[in-house]
Order: sequence, then structure tokens, then C-alpha cells
Amino acid sequence: MAERLRIVTICSIAPLAHALVGTLRELGHVPVAVLGPRRDGNREMPPHLVLTEASAPAGVDLLFARDKHAIEPLLRAYAPDLMLCSGFPWKIPQAALDVPRLGSVNQHPALLPRHRGPIPLAWTVREGDPVWGMTWHYMDAELDTGNLLAQGSIPVLDDDVSIDEFAPRIQALAMGLLPQALDRVMAGDPGDRQSEDGATWAGHFEDNDYVRIDWSHAARAIHNQVRAWRLTFGMSGLRAPLAEIDGEEVVVIETQLSDPGGDARRVECGDGLLWVVSTEPV
Repeated sequence: MAERLRIVTICSIAPLAHALVGTLRELGHVPVAVLGPRRDGNREMPPHLVLTEASAPAGVDLLFARDKHAIEPLLRAYAPDLMLCSGFPWKIPQAALDVPRLGSVNQHPALLPRHRGPIPLAWTVREGDPVWGMTWHYMDAELDTGNLLAQGSIPVLDDDVSIDEFAPRIQALAMGLLPQALDRVMAGDPGDRQSEDGATWAGHFEDNDYVRIDWSHAARAIHNQVRAWRLTFGMSGLRAPLAEIDGEEVVVIETQLSDPGGDARRVECGDGLLWVVSTEPV
């Protein structure tokens, strides 16, 4: 019989926690606890995504760390074989990563070493990448630089606008790659060292030029700009870019490259039309 691992998952997003716990059980492992942050001031996530007592998976202990330094003693109390991390906002100290017998492994939604950092989904769209990437990798003292265990990708679709709509596809990709990653961990495989060739940083949007929409740009570039800001989840200070439409200053929440009907506003861009589906006053 294959080894059954005792696993603590570290996560702040309820659907991800459910997916991890459910998949681990299907694979015959024992998820013993889910650990989340007690305070998460860096994100403005929709309430249905936030990990709480009410939204946590059943049958596991639920832990809330007061800060990153509380993670190590909480892990030690469970003596896990492995820690799995997904959707967690804090940089975890090395002392905590070293607690599990087999190490600590992270799920990162990008094809590392491309888009290391806190908002890889946003940069995937901003750079016009053709695919959503997924990587399972060992964790080390830096962010997203540990050895690779499993990778895969799925196409980015023009209608991939709301995380609620396309996250299930990315989540299915991640869970499909997890058995390969766990097999390598249990075999003592150190993983594949990341190359620095092609490495990029998916940091918070700070350049002022990307805050405002320039309608002389290509429609697809503007569509990507709107989607990219939405996928920062407010971590870069705004959740959508600013624009002027018919003399009105607005925040552009959603666009489409083809006519969705309804009350969408048609705007002429540098190379064609774009439909503005949703806006809010500045």
C-alpha cells in the first residue's frame, strides 16, 4: 500500500482549501488541518472566497495564524509529513517550511520561472500570454524560486474575465498535476532546479501609465488591461482602470471583444471596437 501522508494545507481561499482537502483524501492521504491568516489586509476578496469557520472544509482542524511567525509552532503541533500551500498572502519563514518531514510544497498559478510573485494571474493577462500556467514546486526562503515538481497549462480564453468563471478550469489543472508532484516528493526526488532564463516578476502594478485606459490602443490590449486590474484583487491599490467615456470619468470593470448585447457601450479603439459591459463612477 502506498504511503499515507499526514498533510497540513496552508491557504486563505475557501474553494482552494476544499479542492486540496478533497483531492488529498481521494489520493489516500490524511489532511489533518487547514491553516489560514487571521488577518489579511492585502486583499479585498469577495466574501464567498474568504476562508472562515463557516466556509472551511469539514473533518479537519481549522487554524488561524496571528502572523507569519506563528506558523512554525502551529505546524510543529501537528508533526506533518508534508505541508501544501496554495493562495496564501504571507511569505512563510524558512523555519516553518522546514517543519514537515518531507518539506513544503506550493501551488503557483504560472509556468515558473515566469511570473514569480504575488499576482501571477494578472501578469499572465497583462503580458498577453496564451495560456494559464500552473506549477507545483518545493518552497524555499525566497518567493517562488524552489525546485519544480509538476507543471501544466490551459488556454487563456477571451471570455476569461471573472475569476469565479475560469478558476474551476485552473483548479482542475492544479489538482490533476498534484499526484505527480506528490509521487516525486514521496520518492525523495529533489525536483528540477529553476532556470533564471525567462524569469519574470509578477509584482503589484505601480506604473501610473497602466492606471488609465488610452482608447487609441488596440482593443485586445485594453481588454487585457481591464482583466489584469481585476485579477489584482485590489492588491495594487485599485481594482479596475480609469477611463473617459462620452465625457464621463469612470472605473471600467468589465469589457468584451465581441458584442454581448444588453446595455454594453461600444467604444472605438485604435484597431476596432470594444464593448464596455460594466463601469462605476470614479
